[in-house]
Order: sequence, then C-alpha cells, then structure tokens
Amino acid sequence: MTAPIETTGATAEAQPEAVLTGATQSQIEGRSLGRIAWTRFKRDKVAMAGGIVVLLLVLVAILAKPIQAMFGLDPNSFHQSLVDPTLLAPKGSFGGISWSHPLGVEPQTGRDILARIIEGSWVSLVVAAGSTLLSVVIGVVMGVVAGFYGGWVDSGISRLMDTFLAFPLLLFAISISASLQGHAFGLDGLTLRIVVLVFVIGFFNWPYMGRIVRAQTLSLREREFVEAARSLGARGPFILFRELLPNLIAPILVYSTLLIPTNILFEASLSFLGVGIAPPQASWGGMLSTAVDLYQVDPMFMVIPGMAIFITVLAFNLLGDGLRDALDPRGK
Repeated sequence: MTAPIETTGATAEAQPEAVLTGATQSQIEGRSLGRIAWTRFKRDKVAMAGGIVVLLLVLVAILAKPIQAMFGLDPNSFHQSLVDPTLLAPKGSFGGISWSHPLGVEPQTGRDILARIIEGSWVSLVVAAGSTLLSVVIGVVMGVVAGFYGGWVDSGISRLMDTFLAFPLLLFAISISASLQGHAFGLDGLTLRIVVLVFVIGFFNWPYMGRIVRAQTLSLREREFVEAARSLGARGPFILFRELLPNLIAPILVYSTLLIPTNILFEASLSFLGVGIAPPQASWGGMLSTAVDLYQVDPMFMVIPGMAIFITVLAFNLLGDGLRDALDPRGK
C-alpha cells in the first residue's frame, strides 16, 4: 500500500510562466525589447550625456520666449554704452562678458549674445525637426514601396533617388531661398523663410532615408512572419503597415537622430550665406556671418555661436550612435 504524501503547510502558489527561478533562487523575469534597449542605452554614458544635452536644448528652444521674459533678455535691444565708440568693440575682456551679460555683447550694436543664442535655438531646431520629419515621411513611404514590391517599381524609385542625390542641392537651395523673398504662398517674413527652408532641406534629402528603408525592407520581406501573413491571405497594404513598418522603427529612429544635426548645419550654412533666416531675427548661422567681418575686433563673437552649433551637432550625433547600439539586436 502506498503511503500518503504529506504536505508542508500552505500550498505553494503557482508562478507565472514569465517568471523562472534561477540557481540562486532569485526570480528571473522576462524583459521586453524596449526594456532591453533602454538598459543598453543607460550603460552608454556618452550617449546618455548626449541625450541630456539634447533634452536641455529642446527645452531651451521651447521655452525661449518665457526664459527671455523671466530674465529680461531682449535679443534685439541695442546697448551702445557697452561698446567702445572708437574701436566698436565691446568694453571689457572676452567680448564684454559680465554678470549682466554672461556671454558678452555684440560689437557695434551691443546686443546681448546669450539672448540671441537662445532666440536662435528655436529657429534652428524648428527648421531641422521640420525638414527631418518631411524627409522621413517621404523616404519611408518610397523606401518601403520600392523594397516590398520590387520589379519596375523598385527600379523607378531607385532611379528617382539617384537623380535627387545627384542634384546640386546647395545651389538650388540658395536660388529658391533668394527668390522667395517678401511674400509668397500667402506667407511672409520669418514664417515664409522657415517654410521654404523646411521644404527645400526636407524634400531633397529624403533619398538618404529612402535607401536605408529600402535595404531593410528587402531583407524583411523574405522573413517567415511575412510569408505567414501572405499564407493567411493578407494583402500588400496590410503587410506594409502591420508587419514591415513596426520592424523598421529602430533604423528610422536612429537615422532620424543622425539627420537632424545635418539639417542644423545646412540651415546654418544657408543663413551664413545670407539666404536663410534674415535679420533682425537671430540665427546661429546669421551670427557667424556677421562675425566674419568683426572677428578681429571681437573673436568671442565668432567662437560662441560656433560652439553652440558644435555642441548641438555633437550631442545629436552621440545620441544617434547610442540609439543605434542600443537598438541593434546583434549587440552584446
């Protein structure tokens, strides 16, 4: 006769399937892909530093007007008393840096450089973010369609990409920006210039995103989950939006963060050449353009906006590199 099995107190509660017990009796919980990517990203201190700088820059750009009002900063207010009337250079050392003007003042005009750096931040980020969004939308649509359907569709879109890549973008941007002055399309002034810059930069930069998305789509369309969707009767649009696009979010996000600093430099270049953001609106490229004629009088007037562009571009690049390493499923 078999002896009865004795129980020891309360019955142990059943553990969920996602929780296992390791050799050290500690619970091992399953983690989502997003949580794994965030853990990888947090380990990269350089990328975290870049992300913090980017977050601060975005907050400064969004709160530019309230910050100026809070501290009494006026980017267009002249302070002739702070400028030497003979040399036209700021009074004091290092471009007139003081407690009242932490980054100094401009030569000739005496305008506060900190106020103009803050004012120019939102212009640069709005143009860069808007043009990047336009490039991403066009590039993703064209790249997914070309990679998924292949054949003559792929050939036609690929040749279109080659045409755009061979286009002299800088010369075209200069001509368009210079010709659309004053009033056009029901817009004028600063709004018109920002819209023109967003369109020119974003519309002619989409092939870079399109090529990356096309290459990823060519690889994904042969995967088992796509074949399974086809076998269940799914059609092209369903597969594109429900199967392929979710798997393309990682490369799209990474390349977008790397495209933003490129567009910041492009906007600064156009403003430097005098066909971007027009005075008196402050912009980093416009400040550099003005500093070319005055750097011998006040070198700091060229260094400060140059450092603003450098730090912004570097921070976005570090953030993009960190996201690429964190979202790479083959990374360790």
